[in-house]
Amino acid sequence: MRIDIITCLPKLLDSFFGHSIVKRAQEKRIAEVVVHDLRDYTLFKHRQVDDYSYGGSAGMVLMVEPIDRCITALKAERGYDAVIYMTPDGKTFDQQTANRFSLFKNIIILCGHYKGVDERARQAFITHEISIGDYVLSGGELAAAIVSDALIRLIPGVLSDETSALTDSFQDSLLAPAVYTRPADYNGMIVPEILLSGNEKEIEKWRFENALQRTKERRPDLYDKFVRGNDPDVK
Repeated sequence: MRIDIITCLPKLLDSFFGHSIVKRAQEKRIAEVVVHDLRDYTLFKHRQVDDYSYGGSAGMVLMVEPIDRCITALKAERGYDAVIYMTPDGKTFDQQTANRFSLFKNIIILCGHYKGVDERARQAFITHEISIGDYVLSGGELAAAIVSDALIRLIPGVLSDETSALTDSFQDSLLAPAVYTRPADYNGMIVPEILLSGNEKEIEKWRFENALQRTKERRPDLYDKFVRGNDPDVK
């Protein structure tokens, strides 16, 4: 997978992509993340990429021309499966979307900034508009990093144990069950005996029941969704 991220503040992403799982994925040549400075594609002498909003509303707006020039240049080099715009008014990103996007080969992510981007850029180039939640950040860079991480970790070969991603929260519409490690007894707090038994069938049963209970208590919306999706009698 190759992810091209377009931003007017590229240094914000240096640290994130230089560490941990995403870094290892790039070193293994399983994934590649390339950050593009939008200011490299402006024709203005002082590298301006934003201007005042027509109509006089507050805040600056990213101009359509540098976005056009950058995306057009990238598309001249390869085909893209998706051009994603990170925006608070997009579709909320979830695990199912991550699973689907992780099958793509080439992706462009455009980071919004200031008051957003000229609407004509959205109409002309964007195939998916994605939000990471109902709140507003100063820019789309952190959101782009989050989406990139969620996709890359699903690619086979990225995680040391490829089954790990399949047991994450939300993969089956449930939260993940509780997890424990050594010591088995810490200040009187005991690991559930079943997890020490070695009985794989009973352990899986416990994990499912624990995940179900945690989801019911913490995310009743997900619990109801799970029940409706698995019980044909529930309408």
